[in-house]
Amino acid sequence: MTTFIPSLTLPAAIFAHPAASILFPVALGTAVGFAVRRKLPFPLPSFPWVSNIILATNTQKTYLALKQPPFRPPPQVFGPAWTLLYGLMGYSAYRAYSVGLAPTASIEQHLLTKQGATLYTIQLGLNLIWMPLFFVAKRPIEATIDIVALTGVTGYLTYIWGQVDGVAGWALAPYLAWLGFATYLSAGVGYLNDWDIASKEVDFPPSNKPNDTKYVDEK
Repeated sequence: MTTFIPSLTLPAAIFAHPAASILFPVALGTAVGFAVRRKLPFPLPSFPWVSNIILATNTQKTYLALKQPPFRPPPQVFGPAWTLLYGLMGYSAYRAYSVGLAPTASIEQHLLTKQGATLYTIQLGLNLIWMPLFFVAKRPIEATIDIVALTGVTGYLTYIWGQVDGVAGWALAPYLAWLGFATYLSAGVGYLNDWDIASKEVDFPPSNKPNDTKYVDEK
């Protein structure tokens, strides 16, 4: 069982306020988007989770050049999916904190809530560093290790907060399922490209068709 580590845990005020809990991941995602934007050879618009939308859509140099595993979703799915999942993540955090630290909560619920808060902070950090690892550093091995660890931590968090409050646990279930699929995609891309994506790029833009989303393994 994990323990509550204050130095590795977000402030209690973020968990206790519903708007703060839900919007905080969005703010972090925006900050990561700006940071990555400075390192990429093409401009990105400024809106939450921009990296999850643009870095997996139609004009991204490296992404279009990579061999992709079967069952990858259309690029347009990533943005709305991640926005929804981050919202559910934040709601789960608020729900677990409000139920687990209520005056009527048991001592066990209180302890599990605090432990989950540490796990939540760790998984959020692992989540936010995947995209820079993969697309900026272009290190698919490290990115895949990161998302495997992220999936494991999130699975444990779902179990812990599910004991505190069923709604909090179920709110994390779609996120956990998506992480399992994202792990498959990350590992699949790495394997199919010999774990080397640094040298794989196509001309930018890839074609004169603004909505062209064909990859190198497509006809």
